Amino acid sequence: MVVVAAKTTSDASKIPASEFPPDPNSSQSTINTVAREITDAGGSALALEVDVRNTDAVEALVNETVRRLGRLDVLIYNSGAIWWSAIETTPVKRFQLMQQINPQGLYAAVSAALPHFGKNGWKGRIIVVSPPIYSRFFRGKTAYAMGKVGMSVLTKGLAMDFVRQGRKDMAITSIWPAASIESAATQNAVQTDQELRKDLRKPTIFSDAILAMLNSPAEEVNGLLDLDEDFLRKKGVTDFSKYSVVPGAQPRRIMPAEFPTLEVAEQDDEGRRVDSVKLREGREQGKSKL
Repeated sequence: MVVVAAKTTSDASKIPASEFPPDPNSSQSTINTVAREITDAGGSALALEVDVRNTDAVEALVNETVRRLGRLDVLIYNSGAIWWSAIETTPVKRFQLMQQINPQGLYAAVSAALPHFGKNGWKGRIIVVSPPIYSRFFRGKTAYAMGKVGMSVLTKGLAMDFVRQGRKDMAITSIWPAASIESAATQNAVQTDQELRKDLRKPTIFSDAILAMLNSPAEEVNGLLDLDEDFLRKKGVTDFSKYSVVPGAQPRRIMPAEFPTLEVAEQDDEGRRVDSVKLREGREQGKSKL
């Protein structure tokens, strides 16, 4: 069973079979139409409304999912707000919106999901749509990059927690496209320049890569920040022609061929580890003795 969650809903049952499914990049496409597509294809899906800017609503969504289905095995956080511009042309309200939907929404979803993964014996997967960390990503879209890179930092940090806590069956992985993918985010651009369609890939490359990540051993993907194409290549895929929107085209790679490593030589030499929770507990215990 798949739970599809987002803010926009509709009555998918009112769309005639002759007009279904709607263009996935149009306003007619909602969580309800996606759920109908899944069930029409023989799967099971449930559409639940949520505004990820509301942390209480995110927690309620996760709890309702477990209440209805009995357990939570996988969390995929795909929500995102985009504004690519220089800092001087990015209003504070736009910046705040991106931070609420991108890193804050992810943090709220992960926080709500972890207790349920714990009830599963710490067996589960988390997939985050965020990029590898490299300098060129910040250029011309700093406000956006601050949130997206923050999501990648969460991936790295939580992965370290899983290892440190001995949770060998848990993994969190970040994925990002190597080439532009046909979506609502690219639709406006291709309307003005059809040549750009040659640089687009179908979204199935993204879903195939996510499925490959979910089916890989936890230790292989925990803390990994990777690209859809690069991960599929590791799994033996060599022909990517079926993913081109324009048959025969070879979409241009928009990501670097290599990424910097984030580890340092003194990786495990940070001195005394400080835990704010334990520090607070110690202060509270000291106060209670007075």
